[in-house]
This record gives sequence, structure tokens and C-alpha cells, in this order.
Amino acid sequence: SLEGFGGASSSMNFSTRITENGDSSLDLTEEDLDNLRIELAKMEDEIQTLRQVLLVKEKYAADIRRQLGMSPLSNIKQNLSKGWQDVQISAPYLTASATLEDITHSNVYVRTRESLSHAGQVTSSALSNMGVALTRRLADMRALPLPSPPRTLSHTMSVPAMRHSSTFKSIEEMVGSVKV
Repeated sequence: SLEGFGGASSSMNFSTRITENGDSSLDLTEEDLDNLRIELAKMEDEIQTLRQVLLVKEKYAADIRRQLGMSPLSNIKQNLSKGWQDVQISAPYLTASATLEDITHSNVYVRTRESLSHAGQVTSSALSNMGVALTRRLADMRALPLPSPPRTLSHTMSVPAMRHSSTFKSIEEMVGSVKV
């Protein structure tokens, strides 16, 4: 049964059968097809009328808003605010908030937060100390005179010899003294 405009009801029922290839077709007479076409035209006219009525009402509401001093932006802000309030009082939001509240007060969360905070402070301190030491070493190296023949980009010092240099030892001591 189809409902028409204003609650009027139409009781045009047609049986549908499925053919062997899976297509559905209606067992309709030519008169049934004509009645369906008329009903479809009526529905389309009603839809068009409803769209026109809605457009007129929307324009009227916009005019009232304008007379009240409500701009489209304030209307959007008001709708967003109302939407956010609705979210905040919704059951899923309240449940999630309560769960998060429980988690943030749990012993595991508190211990983890404190451990990560401590690790961050230690890491920050170690990196700061290393930066100071590297800056100092670079300043010391700048003060040294350049060797007379220009150096090539190849390594001029072997790894074992490098391990005995004062710069390497200083960095090694500094990294070794970092406590975690």
C-alpha cells in the first residue's frame, strides 16, 4: 500500500515473480501499467509541491532569523553548541568519560605516568649534558691550528687510534655516566 499526500492511501498491489535468469518482472496488464504511471506522476507532483512548500518555509524562517538579528554564523554556532551539549549528555559519552576517569585514577596508570615522566627528565638531562660537552669539544677543536696539508675526506685515523683520542674518551665517559 502506498501513502499519498495528506495521508491519503492507495492500495495498488502487484505480484512480482522472479524469472529463470534472476530478473524480477511484474505480471501486469496494460491497465495496471497505466494506473502505475498515473500513480507515479501523482507522487512526483506531490514531491515537487512539498519541495516548494519547504523552500518557502525555509525562506520565511531565514527572514525571521534576520529580523531577530541572528546571522547564519550565529545559527551555525548555536547548532554546534547544542550538538556538543547533546553529545556530552549521551549515554556513550558518559560511559566513556567514566571509564577514562577510572583509568586515570588506577594504580597502573599513575605508576606508568610517573615512570615515563622520570624517564623523560633523565633523558632530557642526559641530552643536555651531552650537548654541552659536544659544544665544548667543538670549541676546543676550532681553537686548534689547521694542519698544513689539506685533509682529504677519507679517514685519517684508524678506529683503534680514535678510541684513544681525548674526544672519544670524553664522550664515552659522559655516555657511561648517564643513569637510567
